[in-house]
Amino acid sequence: MLEVASVNVNGIRAAHRKGMDLWLKERNPDILTIQEVRAQESDLRGILPNWNISFDPCSIPGRAGVAIASKFPPIAVRTKLRANKILNPETASEEPLNTSGRWIEADYDIAGKLVTVVSCYVYAGEARTIKQEEKMAFLQAVEKRMKSLVKEEFALVTGDFNVGHTTLDIKNWRGNLDKSGFLPEERAYLDALVGNESDKEYNAGAGQGWIDVVRKIKGGIDGPYTWWSMRGNAFDNDTGWRIDYQFATQRLKALWVAIDRQKSYAQRWTDHAPVVVKYDF
Repeated sequence: MLEVASVNVNGIRAAHRKGMDLWLKERNPDILTIQEVRAQESDLRGILPNWNISFDPCSIPGRAGVAIASKFPPIAVRTKLRANKILNPETASEEPLNTSGRWIEADYDIAGKLVTVVSCYVYAGEARTIKQEEKMAFLQAVEKRMKSLVKEEFALVTGDFNVGHTTLDIKNWRGNLDKSGFLPEERAYLDALVGNESDKEYNAGAGQGWIDVVRKIKGGIDGPYTWWSMRGNAFDNDTGWRIDYQFATQRLKALWVAIDRQKSYAQRWTDHAPVVVKYDF
């Protein structure tokens, strides 16, 4: 058995101040994958002193940052992705994409089996700007790496993909058809992983063969959402997005899933909800 929790903490120091520790103590997963750490490694280790920490900070201070905290040490850790250059419209020149602080993968020996776990944080993007070019280039790099990873028996890619896959994943999807996060070209990358809803084997071997674990278990319900704007009444009205995922290879059998949504706006320690899954081999 293996319990994995994944969460975008929106800055781990702020999350720590607001009550993340209480949630972590109660949930007590075997592995915790973290996105948008936005802190130094010393901060991370100070907040999680009893965990084995694997961390890839962003080269730009105060931005991004991904980590994996585990109860057992990894046997190997890899960071960053190879990505195509992007065209900067302001300079009309190609520039390298900064993938630091957005992808980390760790190998573990669990019950004699090699298990690879990834923490991924995709660019938020902004339609019709260079930010969207960055996002699309990063998604392309993610798709390429996941095509290789899916060949492993036990692999798990978790994190904030900043994309809702289908109309079930966004409460107000009609109002976001032209917005970053629900653009057809973004959603096509998730089609490549698990298939399209129209595919006979959608989320059951279609695409690259990954399984969107939450959708597999929850079925055709709205959500369950994992992100709500801090503005207005989005959280209270459950006007959310499901943009945080756990994609598993088919040999990893999910027993149950939980979205640890806080009970009230005042109790929120991040704008996301942790995604928690228990797996069997």
